[in-house]
Amino acid sequence: MTIEIIGGAASKIPVMIAGFKAPGAEGEDPAAVVRADLARSGFFKVLDAGGIPPGENQVAQHRAWRARGVDAVVVGQLVPLKDGRVEVRFRLHDAIRESELAAFSYIVAPQMIRATAHRIADQVYEKLTGEPGAFSGRIAYILKRGKRFELQVSDVDGHNAFAVASSPEPLIGPAWSPDGRKMAYVSFEQKKPVIYVQNLADGKRLALANFRGSNSSPAWSPDGSKLAIVLSKDETSQIYLIDAKGGDLKRISAGGALETEPVFSPNGEWLYYTSDRGGNPQIYRVPVTGGVAKRMTFEGDYNASPALSRDGKLLAYIHRRDGRFHIAALELATGQTQVLTDTQQDESPSFAPNSRTILYATLVGGRGVLATVSADGRIKQRLSQAGDLREPAWSP
Repeated sequence: MTIEIIGGAASKIPVMIAGFKAPGAEGEDPAAVVRADLARSGFFKVLDAGGIPPGENQVAQHRAWRARGVDAVVVGQLVPLKDGRVEVRFRLHDAIRESELAAFSYIVAPQMIRATAHRIADQVYEKLTGEPGAFSGRIAYILKRGKRFELQVSDVDGHNAFAVASSPEPLIGPAWSPDGRKMAYVSFEQKKPVIYVQNLADGKRLALANFRGSNSSPAWSPDGSKLAIVLSKDETSQIYLIDAKGGDLKRISAGGALETEPVFSPNGEWLYYTSDRGGNPQIYRVPVTGGVAKRMTFEGDYNASPALSRDGKLLAYIHRRDGRFHIAALELATGQTQVLTDTQQDESPSFAPNSRTILYATLVGGRGVLATVSADGRIKQRLSQAGDLREPAWSP
């Protein structure tokens, strides 16, 4: 996957990440992964670490590092173990305060070195920004190549991609379980939309909802015990709750309006969803136990596809302005709204676990690509590969 950075923070933290392996050594250097992660975040200016040898126990050269214009330095090394595993060591130094901010050691199988590098990038990000990193997570998305659809899962940087499901018929609506072990999605393989829940480890799956009419828009409850789904078995599309193992339904929405795209609030007390009960698509909120719905969006005549930040502070959604569809964010405490993107055909917003970044799909040159935007709209990226990419979802 190709990642293009098209916007960054106004001021960036200058850092150097020294090599963990000797120059010319075989295999990927974790330092390269950490550099790429931090540079991609938009918060860091990654400087050349030439001249700093591998080794996490080397004597800190704070004054010399400051002279090179850096605030922080990462040093590390790989230590092969007799059982075939590798110990990955690293230290993070504050060159300004002349102190050590972090020191960790991970013992992993060789094939896990890249994943460990993402964890190191998370540690560095958190120590230098005060907020958790989100480099070690995964993303899911729909990839259409030719006439075939694939539900793929990959690292956040697009590496280690694999297909969860593949079909000549459309796949839509991927949704992660809270523990990251299962995926709910909609498949048209039976020539109608059916909701499946699939175990990512062994591929076993359950046809969770195969009722008359349409079965769509699965969304997990925060505790993973149930899902909100949209069914048209009785009348227009309505929202129901169903146990994660299947079983009886509980209808949440009421009336004849089209109600769809439900998502749970992080505390599990509310369902946010899209409804046209007012004549145009807008986002509403209703208690999970059912009751009176409250309208949440008022700016513009089209607001849909709600997504809640993991900290419960922001509501992201698709907002139409001048015929274009953008990602917008509503601060729930104040009611303030901000349009975050300048692309034209955005869809499917999904928050990173740290609530700092929103992943979404958009069209560039007539082809679907994935993109990210920071919650304040300043930092933007595009992620593309061969084929059309749609409907992304960031893992918990």
